[in-house]
Amino acid sequence: MTTLMVQGTTSDAGKSTLVTALCRWLLRQGVSVVPFKPQNMALNSAVTAEGDEIGRAQAVQAQAANLAPHTDMNPVLLKPNSDTGSQVIIHGRAVTTMNAVAYHDYKAIAMQAVLASHERLRGAYEVVMVEGAGSPAEINLRAGDIANMGFAEAVDCPVLLIADINRGGVFAHLVGTLELLSPSEQARVKGFIINRFRGDLALLQPGLDWLEARTGKPVLGVLPYVMDLHLEAEDGIDRRQAGKVEHVLKVVVPVLPRISNHTDFDPLRLHPQVDLQFIGPGQAIPAADLIILPGSKSVRGDLAYLRSNGWEQALSRHLRYGGKVLGICGGLQMLGEQVHDPLGLEGAAGSSPGLGLLAFATVLEKEKQLRNVSGRLTLENAPVSGYEIHAGVTRGPALEQAAVQLDDGRSDGALSADGQILGTYLHGLFETPAACSALLRWAGLEAVQEVDYHALRERDIERLADLVERHLDTAALLTLCGR
Repeated sequence: MTTLMVQGTTSDAGKSTLVTALCRWLLRQGVSVVPFKPQNMALNSAVTAEGDEIGRAQAVQAQAANLAPHTDMNPVLLKPNSDTGSQVIIHGRAVTTMNAVAYHDYKAIAMQAVLASHERLRGAYEVVMVEGAGSPAEINLRAGDIANMGFAEAVDCPVLLIADINRGGVFAHLVGTLELLSPSEQARVKGFIINRFRGDLALLQPGLDWLEARTGKPVLGVLPYVMDLHLEAEDGIDRRQAGKVEHVLKVVVPVLPRISNHTDFDPLRLHPQVDLQFIGPGQAIPAADLIILPGSKSVRGDLAYLRSNGWEQALSRHLRYGGKVLGICGGLQMLGEQVHDPLGLEGAAGSSPGLGLLAFATVLEKEKQLRNVSGRLTLENAPVSGYEIHAGVTRGPALEQAAVQLDDGRSDGALSADGQILGTYLHGLFETPAACSALLRWAGLEAVQEVDYHALRERDIERLADLVERHLDTAALLTLCGR
């Protein structure tokens, strides 16, 4: 049984994508492989079949390995709820909220969960394909590290180091990272991979030769920049648009300070008939057919942000002119009359007035609700699947006209009497083709093209495996995987 780890010189160097690619490529070779990320800090998460929470990137990597997502794939998940504090999720369940200083002391306990998960996976699969977090050369984070070299040293595994040449300074990133590692950690790095290269490889070759001579480490390949490749982002919002047709539905989404599960909008970003715009602070709020209020890890704080940036008035104007409004999870809670946080789960304890667009109120309770669900939208009785991740319990008369009837007998969310406002706790609802089409028709799009988002993701996973075969030293990779 072998463990191989991918670490990056920076955040967004391509670690998640490379692990996804390697999982599918190894699966093609007949190898039983499982993805693993010891510690993940992200507000995009997924729910396992057991009702536990892991990073969304690991759920995609599980798909690449043809596995169901499981908490052992991401034993420690940190969900920031302020600039200095996070909710700490261990083996899929929130155990506490603490600031960065307190978590630094807690990492020894978190490491026990990490090693226990790794040991279980190592006993069940031929290869554990590990993704690091950020950079291993963050000097201030090295003490007690459980996410990068601290983990690699603990389990004695080889490391691949990936860098993004599109950022510039790729040789400085690679050499500098290596120089900041201890001698034993440097020996653990078995090769470099350069990501997102554009141009003629012959022009890069002198630099590759220099890098190998300078470090004594091989370059195991150069991956090209692929314009139309899409995989769900671990945390950062991808604002790129797929190719669009002329007649489109205009959709805008505010980028909240604590926006969560913005991967909800990836199917819309890729839909050829949708013009999706993320609107940040200080940006003018454009005219649109549909405004979507996204999930939030700090609903009351993000409500205050919306108000300070003019969104309350913009929503009123939008509705007066016949536009549609959709709220998802935290966005649903914002649509109501009050949001109460008596325990201070997302900040200071207290209450905030909601937008008052639907007659209900929400109380944040300690026990988080986590489940995968399916059912039918009130709109067109369209089938829908998704997942719930929320601490809020919402009650009020508006819920009598539900947005979704769930297969487990419960109802979810609300649809306003005039049909202009819809709120739901379901993340991922646009991933079901029929539900996505029904929602787009509700928002005003005629002759909707049905798009299978799961098939698009599967296509791109296959393309990633193709890139491994064409551009990386597969013989060396197999050797590192013990084959």
